[in-house]
Amino acid sequence: MSKTWFITGASKGFGREWTEAALDRGDRVAAISRSTGAFDDLVAQYPDALLPIQLDVTDRGAVFKAVQQAIDHFGALDVVVNNAGYGLFGMVEEVSEQQARDQVDVNLYGPLWVTQAVLPHLRERGSGHIIQVSSIAGVFSLPGLGIYHASKFGLEGFTASLAAEVKDFGIKVTLVEPAGYATDWAGPSAVQAERSPVYDDFRAAMARPSGRRGDPGATREAILKVVDAEQPPLRIFFGEGPLAVITKEYEARLDEWRRWDDVSRAAFGV
Repeated sequence: MSKTWFITGASKGFGREWTEAALDRGDRVAAISRSTGAFDDLVAQYPDALLPIQLDVTDRGAVFKAVQQAIDHFGALDVVVNNAGYGLFGMVEEVSEQQARDQVDVNLYGPLWVTQAVLPHLRERGSGHIIQVSSIAGVFSLPGLGIYHASKFGLEGFTASLAAEVKDFGIKVTLVEPAGYATDWAGPSAVQAERSPVYDDFRAAMARPSGRRGDPGATREAILKVVDAEQPPLRIFFGEGPLAVITKEYEARLDEWRRWDDVSRAAFGV
């Protein structure tokens, strides 16, 4: 049975790939972007299956109207993908107030508003699948991306709670956590904080080759497997390498907690 998707950030990167993957197999898509002109070629190819909607995901009222527009047009929504987001590069001290607020508005509040807007509809239908596009950066941190990490850690946090809250309504929830891919996340879509020279030596020391980048097109089959699964995962990595990185990270955390457990217990005061 075909599905109807609502995909934010659908004009490029993963959003574009997944929009095309859904349309190619006969699904319908409400494609959300700041500019709908990016979908002209797809509208010509899939005039009845694609609904472009122009939207700023940070505008909560506009998000609710866009969701209702998609429901009115297609009759229902089955898969909701919160993909809109970007990277903010800069040490914590370097990031401006506006840059920090903008990052959290898009990467955290945007998915929250979409999630709130679709839940009454999905709950009434007793079905649906919310896909939150997080990142490997949502489960561990690197220097120079602190506020980006904060936005993705926040997304992970509320989504884990959400999954438990809506399970009995028949709604599925998945966090997709990609590794490095050849999108423009670190290119044209990125925002760079003004660099302070006090961190130049640290930046030079931490500089390393970027390594291989995954092919965004290769995620098409993966996302379809996730949305078609009877019991989809709450969390899934996309890409090679994340499991080894996170295994090492979490083993180090456990080791540190264990080494300080006597202090932790003493702090309880009983």
